[in-house]
Amino acid sequence: MYKSYSMELAGRTLTVDVGRVAAQANGAAFMHYGDTVVLSTATASDKPRDGIDFFPLSVEFEEKMYAVGKIPGGFNKREGKASENAVLTARVIDRPMRPLFPKDYRNDVTLNNLVLSVDPQCRPELVAMLGSAIAASISDIPFSGPCATTQVGMIDGAFIVNPNQEQWKNGDLNLTVASTSEKVIMIEAGANEIPEAKMIEAIYMAHDVNQQIIAFINQIVAEVGKPKHEYTSCAVPEELFAAIKEIVPPTEMEEAVFTDDKQTREENIRKITERLEEAFAEREDWLEVLSEAIYQYQKKTVRKMILQDQKRPDGRAMDQIRKLSAEVDLIPRVHGSAMFTRGQTQICDIVTLAPLSEVQRIDGLDENEVNKRYMHHYNFPSYSVGETKPSRGPGRREIGHGALAERALIPVLPSEEEFPYAIRAVSETFESNGSTSMASTCASCMALMAAGVPIKKMVAGISCGLVTGEKDEDYVVLTDIQGLEDFFGDMDFKVTGTREGITAIQMDIKIHGLTRQIVEEAIARTREARLYIMDEVMSKAIPEPRKEIGAYAPKIVQVQIDPQKIGDVVGQRGKTINAIIEQTGVRIDISDEGAVSICGTEKEMMDKAVDMIRIITTDFEAGQIFTGKVVSIKEFGAFIEFAPSKEGMVHISKIAKQRINRVEDVLTLGDKVTVVCLGKDKMGRISFSMKDVPEDKR
Repeated sequence: MYKSYSMELAGRTLTVDVGRVAAQANGAAFMHYGDTVVLSTATASDKPRDGIDFFPLSVEFEEKMYAVGKIPGGFNKREGKASENAVLTARVIDRPMRPLFPKDYRNDVTLNNLVLSVDPQCRPELVAMLGSAIAASISDIPFSGPCATTQVGMIDGAFIVNPNQEQWKNGDLNLTVASTSEKVIMIEAGANEIPEAKMIEAIYMAHDVNQQIIAFINQIVAEVGKPKHEYTSCAVPEELFAAIKEIVPPTEMEEAVFTDDKQTREENIRKITERLEEAFAEREDWLEVLSEAIYQYQKKTVRKMILQDQKRPDGRAMDQIRKLSAEVDLIPRVHGSAMFTRGQTQICDIVTLAPLSEVQRIDGLDENEVNKRYMHHYNFPSYSVGETKPSRGPGRREIGHGALAERALIPVLPSEEEFPYAIRAVSETFESNGSTSMASTCASCMALMAAGVPIKKMVAGISCGLVTGEKDEDYVVLTDIQGLEDFFGDMDFKVTGTREGITAIQMDIKIHGLTRQIVEEAIARTREARLYIMDEVMSKAIPEPRKEIGAYAPKIVQVQIDPQKIGDVVGQRGKTINAIIEQTGVRIDISDEGAVSICGTEKEMMDKAVDMIRIITTDFEAGQIFTGKVVSIKEFGAFIEFAPSKEGMVHISKIAKQRINRVEDVLTLGDKVTVVCLGKDKMGRISFSMKDVPEDKR
C-alpha cells in the first residue's frame, strides 16, 4: 500500500513515500527534500553468514551523474567506482546505525542509497542519512531505531540548520549529528577554529532537531512498519564461558592483558588460546566460537579493570598520554617530512608541493567541478600491526582517516594568493596501536611547516575513549586510547584543533548514545591533551613554518597581466607559451583572471621567463631597451626576435654608426643583439635601432 508522509524541516518540506517503489526490499523509503530525490532501501539475507564473528553490514551511497544533468567523463561514459565523497557519506551512515543492530546478528544487511536528483538547496548526503534510518526502521530487520541526522553550518557566527550546498561549502562549520530519542550517537565535524562551548551548543541544537525527525519517523513506523523477524543468535554459550574461566581464571586473564606492549599481550593471548583449543578438542561446536569467546573474555576483563579497578591495561592514569616524540626532515630530497610517535603508534608524513595546475579535479554531484588544492592521503600497511597481507589500495578506512586529517588542517592553510601551490600530504603508518588518524594530523602539521608552507597556526589531535557501566553516571573517559581500549571500549572520540578552537571532530560509539555530560567531558579532555602535545612535543621539533620552501621543491613566481593579453602570451595554438617553456624549462599556468604562475627550480631561468612575459604583455614605447636574436636578414634590414613570437625590424641604416652596404657585413643569423625601440613604422611593425643604444646599455 502506497502512503506518503511529510514534515517541515529547516524551512523545506521533507516527504517520504512508502510502498511506491522497491516493494521487494525489506524496507524502502522514497525520499524527497526540495527537489533532491534519494531512494533508500534496507535488505537482509534470510540466513546468517557462516564462519564470521561480526555483523556484515554494507552501506552504499550511489552518485548518478544524471542527478545533476551530467554525462560521466572517461572512456566508458558511465559511473565507475565510488567517489571519495560517496565513501565518506557511506561511513557517516554506517557509524551511527551499526550499533543499533543486534550484536549477535550475522545476516548480511545492505543499506543502499540511490541519488536520483540533486537540488543544491537540499544536500543529498543528508537525505540519504535520513532515508537509511527510515528504511531500516520500517523494515522487518531487527533494528533498535529510529535514529535521525541533522547538519549544522555557521555563517557570520549564526548557526544554519541543514545548510544548502553553498552555505556548507563556504561556512565556518560543517557539523553532522546523529541521535536516538535519548542521546547523541555520532558526531562528524569540520570547523574553522570553533570554540569548544560553541561546538557543544551546535551539537545539541542538532540533537533537538533530531527529536522532531524521530517523532516523524515513529509516526511512519506505527502505520507501515513491519514486525521484526526472528533470527538465529550467534551469541557465545554461557557454559563455554564458564568452562573457559575454570581453565583461565580472571586473575590470569588480567595478567595477560595488563601490559603496555602490544606484541607481549598478543603472545599472552596466543598461549591462552592454544591451551583452550587443546582442552576443547572434543567439542567442535565450542571450537567454532572459541575466538569470539576469548575476545569477549578479554573485553569483560579490560572493562572491569578500567571501570571498577580504575586501572588501564598499560598502567597509565585515565588522563595520561603515552610517551611522545617528534622529528622533522628525516626523509632527504622530499619537500617536507615529519614523524610523530605516540606509544606504539607512529606516522611518517611527507609533503609534496606542485603548481596549482596539479590540483585534484572532482566531477561529482555538485553543480560545478570542484578543485581540491590540499590533498591528504593515508596508508595503513599490514606490517604496521605485525600482519602479512597484500596491499589492495586504500579502503574505506584509509579514505576516512585521510579525510579526517585533511579536514583538520584545511582551516589553517594559506590562501592561493599567499602560497600559490597545490599541496599533497601522505601519512605512512609505520606502527599502529590506536588513533593513527590523530597522529597523522600532528605529523602532517609538522611536515607542512618543514616544507615551508606558511600555515596560520599549529594543529594537533587526540582521541578519547569510554567505558560505561549499567547507569548513565557510571562511566570512565580515557585520554589517548590505545588499540585494546578502542576494541573493547564504547567510544572513539577524535578531536583536532589549534590553541583557539576545534577544526575537526569524528565520534564513533558502540553503545546506544552518549549523555551530554560525557560529550562535554570528552571535548574538554581533548583540548587539554592537544595543547600538551603542541607545547611539549611539536613546538620543540619545529616551532613555526620555515620562511622558505626546501631546495628540492619547485619555486613559483606569480605575475599579474592584463586578462586581455592572455592570448598574446599563449600565442596561436600555444606557439608563444611553448617557446617560453622550451627556452627556460619552466612550467607556466595562467588563470582566467590573468594570474601567471611560473614554476621552476632555477632562479635564472624563472627570471628569464618572467622577463619574456612582461615584454610580450607590455605596450611598446620609444626608448625601451631589449635583447634579442637575429631571426631573418633582408636587403633592407634584419628582424630581431626579442621574445617568443615577438619580432621587430632594424633598418640597415640603424645597424651601425658608419654606413654599411650589406646587412651581412655586420649581422648573421642567430646573433644576439641589444636594440632600442623607436616605436612603430608606417606598416605597424616595431622599429628598432642598434646604433642608438646608449653606451651603458650595450
